[in-house]
Amino acid sequence: MTMAKNATLPAAAPDPQVRAFLQHLATDRGASVYTQRNYGQALREFCAWHQQERQGAPTWAKLQRDDFRGYLRYLGRQNLGRSPIHLRFSALRTFYRFLMRRGVVESSPIKNLSLPKQEKRLPRFLTADQIIALMEAPLLLKSAERKGPGRRPDPGVPLRDAAMIETIYSCGLRISEVCGLRVGDIDFHEQLVRVRGKGKKERMAPIGAPALQAITRYWQAVKTPPAEEEPAFLASGKRGPVNPIVFAPRFKKYLALAGLDPKLTPHKLRHSFATHLLDNGADLRSVQELLGHAHLVTTQVYTHVSTERLKKAYDKAHPRA
Repeated sequence: MTMAKNATLPAAAPDPQVRAFLQHLATDRGASVYTQRNYGQALREFCAWHQQERQGAPTWAKLQRDDFRGYLRYLGRQNLGRSPIHLRFSALRTFYRFLMRRGVVESSPIKNLSLPKQEKRLPRFLTADQIIALMEAPLLLKSAERKGPGRRPDPGVPLRDAAMIETIYSCGLRISEVCGLRVGDIDFHEQLVRVRGKGKKERMAPIGAPALQAITRYWQAVKTPPAEEEPAFLASGKRGPVNPIVFAPRFKKYLALAGLDPKLTPHKLRHSFATHLLDNGADLRSVQELLGHAHLVTTQVYTHVSTERLKKAYDKAHPRA
């Protein structure tokens, strides 16, 4: 989820504890670039609010629950949705756990703070035909770019993007996980991929032949294919990994070319992966393992998607529904 900027607050001065926390997210927790960006923005917003409302930077060890109740009321007056509010307080909770481990504070003033109830929204997913159209879109864009005016684009980039889309859907990966893959993580013989998930947890995921073929086509198009320890998907003109934030606008182009909603994110491929597996008879525990979810309850949301589809099919087809 992307944080909505709050234009009413000035930029807060950098806080040393916040800087240390963000460094911890990047190096120790292996958090995605999205988590780092969103949590950083949430904490800077809180610091700016505190500066404006309390005429000073926050002293984290002295803040009380009433301070955060005041911040919650302020967010409510900004007409923020429930999800953005929860995201901001998720950042604050995680930050306080970090401060407790470092001995900066003894307890968290946010613990058990009541927040607005989250809306229950089922994950959106693509149909099998829509997935195929999306996978073909990078090659359509490659053809259009080659015919267009100006400097010739790198021919490997559309093939790279097509391989990334194939791999995300084939393995049910997060965008940060596919960008973090190294060549040596992909076992072509066993058709397995070593995935580094949230919190640096590793798992093995099966990968289908079409995805492996797409990866091979991409590597064959690169002037110098990546070596064993290099990223499987290279940034354009560099030997480093693709940045998820750089991939996002290209993904929007592919969605538009495929006739799909350009507001969708790569994460919808992961939702589609889970939903299609369950629709075709996979058990919930297996899907949990494949997605790298720590708790089964996180995976169970996809069963609701499948159940809703079954209900609609039943209502439409059964003579005595």
